[in-house]
Amino acid sequence: MSAQVVVAPDGTEIKRKMHFVGKVLKTTTAGAIVDIGVAKPAVVHISQLSEKPVKKVEDVVKVGDEVEVWVRRITPKGIVELTMIKPLDLEWREIKAGMVVKGKVERIEKYGVFVNIGAEVPGLVHISEMTHGFIRSPRDLVQEGDEVEAKVIAVNRRKRQIKLSMKALEPKPEEIMKEINKPAKKAKGRKGSNGGNGHSEPEDYIPTPMEMALLEALKRARAEMETTTGKARTAAKKRVKELEALLSKRMRAQLN
Repeated sequence: MSAQVVVAPDGTEIKRKMHFVGKVLKTTTAGAIVDIGVAKPAVVHISQLSEKPVKKVEDVVKVGDEVEVWVRRITPKGIVELTMIKPLDLEWREIKAGMVVKGKVERIEKYGVFVNIGAEVPGLVHISEMTHGFIRSPRDLVQEGDEVEAKVIAVNRRKRQIKLSMKALEPKPEEIMKEINKPAKKAKGRKGSNGGNGHSEPEDYIPTPMEMALLEALKRARAEMETTTGKARTAAKKRVKELEALLSKRMRAQLN
């Protein structure tokens, strides 16, 4: 039997992990009843009041209190069960190899960096997965607190391991060289559209997958250059110049 659809005050369907601020209507030995604005009051079991064990509901909440809650599940009868324990952004069953995640660098070791992606444990980007080029230390690229984007390359719930790769989202050096040496495709244009001087303006040009990848890499490198300092900023600045030079060369070739 599937759960009934429950609608929030704004008309959207209530789903797991949705956040609400509600008002405690009643407390019992088993938990609390909370008004979050739906047809039926929602419930918070005593085990979901705090991460620490709770002996008495009134030790945590009282009638009239405003509480921050998240949807835990919808029962088949349409009862909304809540939790006051903030859920993880990513649960183990949601983490799949190949997915792209964003997170913040929270620890740096000689062998790599640990990134908080909102899961139970941080993901590890091994130094060999940080960039295609050689670096002596992870600090040559990132510092604690930097926001990074990476691809999940392996997940092991039993060992509580999440392996990530930053370089998987960057063009490979051989692909960049291939793109540099490839004859450029002329873009469609309107003769004389640039003030009557006979030059053509690109029209309806569709970037190749490599060009899109280069643009994405340039965007990330620019963001890293703006948010980092020291060696990390220097490395990012170097990547920006290299990517800009490559894209500029491709653009000039397309206009000739």
